Amino acid sequence: MSGQTRIRSTWGALGLALTLACSGCMGAGEGRTTQGSEPTTTAPAASSAPATSSPPEVTPEPTPEPTPGKGPDCPTDRCFSFMASGDLLVHPQLWDQAAVDAQQTGNGTLDFEPLLAGQRPYIEASDLAMCHLETPVSTPEGPFSGYPQFNVPPQILDAAKAVGYQACTTASNHTIDAGTEGLIRTLDTLDRLGLEHTGSYRSEADAQELMILETPAAQVAVIEATYGLNGLIPEFPWQVDMLDAPTMIAKAERAREEGADVVIAAIHAGDEYASLPNQQQIDLAHALADSGAVDFIYGHHTHSVLPIEYYNDTWIVYGLGNGVTELSPVYDVNNEGLTIRAQFAADESGQWSVSDLAWVPSVIVRDPYRWCSLAPDQEPGSCSTPEHEAAVKARTLATVETYGASEDGAHQWLVTEED
Repeated sequence: MSGQTRIRSTWGALGLALTLACSGCMGAGEGRTTQGSEPTTTAPAASSAPATSSPPEVTPEPTPEPTPGKGPDCPTDRCFSFMASGDLLVHPQLWDQAAVDAQQTGNGTLDFEPLLAGQRPYIEASDLAMCHLETPVSTPEGPFSGYPQFNVPPQILDAAKAVGYQACTTASNHTIDAGTEGLIRTLDTLDRLGLEHTGSYRSEADAQELMILETPAAQVAVIEATYGLNGLIPEFPWQVDMLDAPTMIAKAERAREEGADVVIAAIHAGDEYASLPNQQQIDLAHALADSGAVDFIYGHHTHSVLPIEYYNDTWIVYGLGNGVTELSPVYDVNNEGLTIRAQFAADESGQWSVSDLAWVPSVIVRDPYRWCSLAPDQEPGSCSTPEHEAAVKARTLATVETYGASEDGAHQWLVTEED
């Protein structure tokens, strides 16, 4: 698990200079006194030249290699990019589709990779890719269950790993749907696949650890918490991170003390199927931004896309909607999502800030079930009917722009136009 303090040595050139400078402290011809003896002197030879000393050579500090990262052109020498998508919310229709796909691919009994495959170009164009696992996972053979208390196939995480995700947040209102056993089984599955995680924990000691992810340019901490657990009571209070501004700010500050250059916060909250954040989301996001300890904020839970706001020099993406889910015949917004990529750049003083924010509208389609991008660089009609796609695009754009995101610099992500 990431999160250990990293100590960088400050010895090196300075130590070498001091050693060289002191190597001539006792010159030829100086008297030396030993205990119980008189000082002795040695006369210099007549032909001896006066002793001279040369200043020690100091090796200049090497110039760091530029680390532009993936994404748009880096405006400075150091950048990295962070990508996040909507909920992985697996319902029975999705594991039925995975069974059909597995028969075609030969990849086990359930193959969710075709469901997520459309996300791969966006993940590959980012340095860090973060998923959100909404539910606990069962054993590979089941039994599985859907709403209201989920226990879903773990193969969804195999697919997340296969398409390139490196880490997942795990705190949601469904985290303890399968009790402590399900929580631990989920974390074991993530660990088996090499997916880092934060938001829920096996032990009190684990709950004190921080998820700090490493890129060539920066150390990046991600903290996350949920508004509630659907009325369920965890066996231990430390098992799931719960929303609380002072706690999250303290955690962000500790992450910086332990070496994080950038701190990102994920908030699991909001009113389901809404098009605006509720007061809890706004108050918490603004408190985190006002603290100065958090650099970027995004959210999950509402199963709907929510606005993007630039507040107090901090970007807040209030809701990413659903990444994958079964289609709702009642709520169109349930079938839609947002994928975002934030590029961070360090200035000459080492201060990091978001230098670019891009977003992609998406939709879930069925027969077969697939995640599908509705970015402007995608061919119209490649996901659904042109009319349906146009309606989803218009609804997503209007929601994202509620607080004037494009005026502050956010824009749609055209992955095909990048190198």
